[in-house]
Amino acid sequence: MSYDWLRALHVLSVISWMAGMLYLPRLYVYHAKAKIGSDLSETLKIMERRLLRYIINPAMIASYVFGIWMLVMNQALLIEPYMHVKFAGIFGLQIVHAMLARYWRAFAQDRNTRSELFFRILNEVPTIFMIVIVIMIIVRPNL
Repeated sequence: MSYDWLRALHVLSVISWMAGMLYLPRLYVYHAKAKIGSDLSETLKIMERRLLRYIINPAMIASYVFGIWMLVMNQALLIEPYMHVKFAGIFGLQIVHAMLARYWRAFAQDRNTRSELFFRILNEVPTIFMIVIVIMIIVRPNL
């Protein structure tokens, strides 16, 4: 497979991963306000499960597969300082992903203790990591 195809598949995977990472906390905002056992709460449980299992998790895995494949094909990137910052951003996104999965389990078991405000703030965190990652890859600043 050519490097350009890998890059295109990586970008598509990352876009899908980010779409889910930006949408799931928004669902949690609404879920935190919903009454336990209500139709809204039960509907949100289904939406959250499907989003995490069928979009976010597979897109994250594909992002890693295509990204690592590109690094194998172009190992010189591993010594670039901007890539180290990008890796830190990816690590941050992975932590947020794990947090979102943990909160999904809490909502699924009707045991959420976090507020609507908490999820509103958490909703902004992936955006910050995304901005850092995009700047590192597009601008490639001298660090």
